[in-house]
Amino acid sequence: MSIVRALARPMLASSFIFSGLDRLRHADQTAAQLAPVLRPLSSALPIEASEKTLARVLAGTQLGAGVLLAAGKFSRPAAVVLALTAGLTTVVEYRSADTSTKENRAHRRNQLTKNIGLVGGALLASVDTAGRPGLAWRAEKLVESGKKTAKTQLKNADKQVRALAHDVTGQ
Repeated sequence: MSIVRALARPMLASSFIFSGLDRLRHADQTAAQLAPVLRPLSSALPIEASEKTLARVLAGTQLGAGVLLAAGKFSRPAAVVLALTAGLTTVVEYRSADTSTKENRAHRRNQLTKNIGLVGGALLASVDTAGRPGLAWRAEKLVESGKKTAKTQLKNADKQVRALAHDVTGQ
């Protein structure tokens, strides 16, 4: 792993980790803030789950994915989860922010741009293969290799059938 990845991943993850911890500690506030999203989700689930429980699950998910990203374990799926949770909370925070004063509107705009930057960083981390080939490239190479192998085997089988036919007919 390069020095940039070794430093950048934990730096990016730290914001998500601390946000997840804060949301976990203040699950009541988180549930109230994310109520527009959690209320329909709570009613759609087949099991009984309160909005506070869903807020804790969301916070724990963000915390866990942040730790995984910082540790470099399952970093691509963790980054996708972080981008999704951060995108969700960004939209809800932006819509519910106080806009009564000029300072509040400036704070709302600054929070929005910061959160968009974090979502962008998480999206970049989600496609970072750390110099190793991704699954799509590996699948493509596997298909190419399979085609080559099949073509070679067909050519060899054709030669053997022709040789056998030649031996049988005597020509």
